[in-house]
Amino acid sequence: MDRTPHGEPAEPDVLAWLTRRISDYASREISPETPLSECGLDSVAVLSLFGDIEEGFGSLIDPDDIWAYASVRALAHHITVCRSRLGDGGRIRPAFVFGGQGAQHPCMTAGLHRDSAVYRACLTRADEALRPYLGCSVAEVILSGGPDIDRTALSHSAVFAVGYALAETLLDAGVRPVAVVGHGVGELTAAVTARALPLAEAAQLVALRGQFIQDLPDGGGMLAVCADPDEAADVIAGEPEVYIGAINAARATVLSGRLDALARVRDALSAAGLSSRFLSVGHAYHSPCMNPVAPRLRALARRFPGSPPAVAYYSPVYGRQWTERLGADYWAVQVTSPVRFAAAVRRMLSQDMPTHVVEIGPRPVLTPFVRRIDGAAGPRCLPVCRGPETDVVDLAGVLSALDAGPLAEDSMMW
Repeated sequence: MDRTPHGEPAEPDVLAWLTRRISDYASREISPETPLSECGLDSVAVLSLFGDIEEGFGSLIDPDDIWAYASVRALAHHITVCRSRLGDGGRIRPAFVFGGQGAQHPCMTAGLHRDSAVYRACLTRADEALRPYLGCSVAEVILSGGPDIDRTALSHSAVFAVGYALAETLLDAGVRPVAVVGHGVGELTAAVTARALPLAEAAQLVALRGQFIQDLPDGGGMLAVCADPDEAADVIAGEPEVYIGAINAARATVLSGRLDALARVRDALSAAGLSSRFLSVGHAYHSPCMNPVAPRLRALARRFPGSPPAVAYYSPVYGRQWTERLGADYWAVQVTSPVRFAAAVRRMLSQDMPTHVVEIGPRPVLTPFVRRIDGAAGPRCLPVCRGPETDVVDLAGVLSALDAGPLAEDSMMW
């Protein structure tokens, strides 16, 4: 096989090497401008090319991601940019993004719970911290496969417990995030990982937050819209009970409000040629509809002074890094404010330059948004869990990509 360029290769060197490799697998001369879809590579050739890239340059892409690039030149550019992110001699710099309400599903993380003693122990710790406020075992709710997982008072805690257990499992294996971002209730899990809140205090906040919201009247919901915030604002201008609840990426806005008003907005969006879909939630999260919850949450959170984050903490409430204590006022504002996820992630990507973004949650929800925010040249996105079937073999693949676990270079004795 052609040797990869030595040292920190320039883009022309990577392009020349990649063109030769693809030409060999295609059994014909390939030009740098040739669309990858026209190179005639079968699945075996793509896996072989992926292995060559990983051997020569490190864990930068997934095999399926190869098809995301329009040409050989575009793939070479991506490899070069990713290598430039790997400063300090190729040191991996992971960032964690924590999913929130809506990611829950029956039997989530069942495979990891079955196979991983570390994950089981971490989930048990979260379960024990939550149990005094829930009156039941959230781990049993998660693994039972029953419908209670979607009850607001339990779904908040279930997502929190799984996020905590997944993050702690990675930390136990030696993964150290350079930054964290949480989406919605995922902010509380991010706060624990950033050591801004102890587990016990965060568990009480998340459990009672869920109960406070469940106590609200029914009739609220959320609508995901394929539109930018300005377009969405124009459509809802005549609906005073509909608000922007989240800005996740370009043309990925979520509206929050009363269901009857959201139904009218959906019709208006459809007439304007904009697609939308209702989210599987029972309340109008991150909107003024949450105002009755704010004083109750503030009063509760005053018992917990919190600490400044020990890891770079990017706040979707303000769309920037947050360096102060996460105190009572922060959590009261957070429950009523739109989630400025896109702004927080952009700041995180530009300021901390992570090489990998790891989604901490029961299934991938946020990593597609991160890819849209930073494009093909952005960091590699890795969901730590893809669904109930994810097991320790899948976890080992994530750890390997992050140079962590028993086969990490720093842990090997030669």
